[in-house]
Amino acid sequence: MPIQQFTAQNFRCLENIELEADPQYNLIYGQNASGKTSVLEAIAYLGRGKSFRGATTADLVRHGEKEFVLFGEVSGGAHTAKVGVRNSSDGLETRVDGEKGGGAAALVAALPLQIIDPDVHELVAGPPDQRRRYLDWIAFHVEPGYLEVWRRFKRALKQRNAALRSGASGAALESWSAEFAELAVLIDGGRRNALEVAQDALCESGAELLGSEVGFEYRAGWNEEQGLLAALQENVERDRQQGSTQHGPHRADIKLSYDERKARKLVSRGQQKLLACAMVLAAADTAQTALERPLLLLLDDPGAELDREALQRLMRRVVALGSQVIATSLEPETPLFPAAAKTFHVEHGQLREAP
Repeated sequence: MPIQQFTAQNFRCLENIELEADPQYNLIYGQNASGKTSVLEAIAYLGRGKSFRGATTADLVRHGEKEFVLFGEVSGGAHTAKVGVRNSSDGLETRVDGEKGGGAAALVAALPLQIIDPDVHELVAGPPDQRRRYLDWIAFHVEPGYLEVWRRFKRALKQRNAALRSGASGAALESWSAEFAELAVLIDGGRRNALEVAQDALCESGAELLGSEVGFEYRAGWNEEQGLLAALQENVERDRQQGSTQHGPHRADIKLSYDERKARKLVSRGQQKLLACAMVLAAADTAQTALERPLLLLLDDPGAELDREALQRLMRRVVALGSQVIATSLEPETPLFPAAAKTFHVEHGQLREAP
């Protein structure tokens, strides 16, 4: 199972909690504002090095404290890793089996996870950067060396933007543009391959949850017939005026279609959630196949904005993946799983295993 034991100290309202997880199904229940989502957020932070709710470190540290500390024992197949996170105003510190310096990438590799929360529909309806991060997550797990290329690409983009703002000479800017374009092609190829590898799972999940054909088409972020380097040269003055690069993989997106309609504009909020859930579960399925081990799925109030039938379809797909699941609910009697779940009750930031 992905996570065996987990502890959190001074994270949001959680002073000191411990959780020993079941390898399959786990349910955390409690009233609103009791700390259910904070438990999931803390577990997700251990696997991502950031909050899925967009919170800053200052927001995450418990009132009156200077730092929060997270620790987990994580299974990577034959090996069980000890993963730790400490964060404060001094910055993020990560450890995997005692080794420091790996940063968020080390956490993602040690504890691969996906999240379905009440805002998951933003993967469909929100800005393109969320869909780019989605593709990058898949590529990180299925494309060897993708992370290093992505880091180099981000540096090249930053350097080219700095050159644009500083009014660098044509020769200097052309040099940065050439490096940027070279790395951009690698990023583009990695994302396209990630989407291709995930395509069957995406279509299958989409059809099962929505009952109709779903389409996913990658848009590169520049005129592909023209070529990126030519686009950069043609638009250099505009880039100088904007102070930033207007063409490249950082402008890419996925065109989503559902029942021959543009999914972002024409489907209901519930349908958007189901389509986003299909994408999340397809990503988990793809990564599990590549890694040859189960992932962790965090479900925060999965029934929000879904009717009973839609929730049942969602949970059937979740169960079929064979991932470890930790879900939240208002009540302990929730028919989410086909077998009894290990149940925890949270109240006033205190977590205990239910009898």
